[in-house]
Parts: sequence; C-alpha cells; structure tokens
Amino acid sequence: MRIALISDIHGNLPALEAVVADFTRRGVDAVVNLGDSLSGPFYPRETAQFLMAQMWTQLAGNHERQLLNFNPATASPADAYAHSQLTQAEFDWMATLRPLGSFGEDMFLCHGTPLGDRQYLLETVEPAAVRLASPAEIAARLGGVAAPLIACGHTHFPRSVRTAAGQMIVNPGSVGLPAFEDERICHHVIETGSPDARYAIVEKHDGHWTSGLITVPYDHASMARLARERGMEDWARALQTGYMNV
Repeated sequence: MRIALISDIHGNLPALEAVVADFTRRGVDAVVNLGDSLSGPFYPRETAQFLMAQMWTQLAGNHERQLLNFNPATASPADAYAHSQLTQAEFDWMATLRPLGSFGEDMFLCHGTPLGDRQYLLETVEPAAVRLASPAEIAARLGGVAAPLIACGHTHFPRSVRTAAGQMIVNPGSVGLPAFEDERICHHVIETGSPDARYAIVEKHDGHWTSGLITVPYDHASMARLARERGMEDWARALQTGYMNV
C-alpha cells in the first residue's frame, strides 16, 4: 500500500490541488492529512469544502483547535481571517477531527507530537538556531509510542528519521507554507528554501517502511500576491521564496 502524507495546507487550495494531481499521477491507495488545514490568507472555506468531500484520514492541528476556541483578542491574523470566512458547516466538520490517530496497525498519526499539537517532534528550538532533535529528545517526545511508522507535521520542514529502535518518523513538510517565523520558546525561523508545495509517500516493502519526500511546483506567485493584498507580508515573502528574510 502506498500512502500519501500531507500536512499544513493553511488554506492554500492551489498548492493542495497541485499535490493531489501529483500523487494521483503517481498512484496512491490512501491519503492522510495531518492538520493545520485552513488558517491563512487564502481560501479557508473552499479548502475546507474540498477536504470535507474526501474519503481521507484527517487530523486536527493546533490551528483547528484555535479556530474552534477562537479568541479575537489573542488570535493570529491567519486564524482571524480563516475564522471570518468559515460557516457553521466547516466548524462542525472541524469538531469531528481528532488530534491523534492511526492508520492500520503500523502507523501512528499526530500533528505535532503524541504529547502536544504545538510541540516539535524532529526539531529542537535553541536561541542560535533550530536543529535536528537528538535521539533522546525524539524518544521523550514520542511518549512511549512504539508504532513502526509515525507521521507528524506542524514544523513545515520535510524530514524522515529512522530511530535506533527501527521506527520511521516522517514529516511531509507543508503543502501551503514553505517558511515561517515564530516567537514561541524563542524567536526562530523555519525555511525550506523553495516555494514549492511539499508532501510525502510512504510504503512498506519486505516488512520495512520507506518514505519519499516530494516537492511540487505550482503558481506560488499568485498566492504571494494574495497574501500581500490581505496584509500578511511575512506570508508573502515565505510563499515567494521559501525564506523569511530574503
């Protein structure tokens, strides 16, 4: 079975459509969406309606939680815009999504880590930089999850790690936002250096999971213009280049 992993769409429907066209061309048997699907300056309602029509396994990310518990005093511009565009039907659908899940007997699903939807699983934030998490850090963040394959999102950084115990951990990267900056823990940036949409395909061969991290070009310039028109210059820079400070 070939499974497409997608995450962090952030309402970027053209990027999602490009990814879907690519994995349809390659041939997959199932799709897993790891959350943070709607928040952003793009097409939150249309993206929700697209996702609601799919027979995919889908999780809630931290942004779904934030939209369902919306506080205008503390909401980010991305959440505020998405919240303003959604109807009750989309909120009802989001309320059915769970932060953790599984796919078959082998695969554990989370948006951030098994312990929290805003925690980074494969990256560690330090004042100087964001680095690859150590084996001990990853093991602690797994919280005892022993599945052979763990799929996570949240950091937008595509990465595949094989642990000493033989578990494969795959972050497919972000469909809709290739870079961002955050102040949580301390100021840091995540940059992929490419405006392309990202996803992954995992499959099992001879009892072992393999993964492929895939980049897909799409009309990112039009999404950068849209972000700029809606007052989110940081999103526009990220979408245009895959960097935050170019």
